[in-house]
Amino acid sequence: MTAERGLIDTNVVIRLAHLDPESLPAVSAISTVTLAELSVGPLLTTDPRERALRQLHVQQAESDFEPLPFDAAVARIYSGVAADLRLAGRKRVARAFDSLIAATAISHNIPLYTANPDDFAAISGLDVRTVREASA
Repeated sequence: MTAERGLIDTNVVIRLAHLDPESLPAVSAISTVTLAELSVGPLLTTDPRERALRQLHVQQAESDFEPLPFDAAVARIYSGVAADLRLAGRKRVARAFDSLIAATAISHNIPLYTANPDDFAAISGLDVRTVREASA
């Protein structure tokens, strides 16, 4: 585990049990955007058991990690993130949630931990840390 605070991406929250804890920050936070993404999961299944499991995952994430808000400062930074992606030829809409999460990390001046670093490659001012799969 690193000795710092970091923002963990939605994919990290979802796959947390399968990731190498040494590649995660010592103190993890999530964006309220991640909380919103996770909250959709229970609504996308008609299976009551799966819905309950997904809802438990949402509640656990909210309990385990400090949710950093999408506020006015993050909104202002988002414009630069969106411009970086557009100038790099990437479709901003396809990566809208990633862009909002990246802006949150930049606003709070903390690294973003993700299993998908290529999704964030074109964003200037973002410190991206790659999270590894756990050893078998």
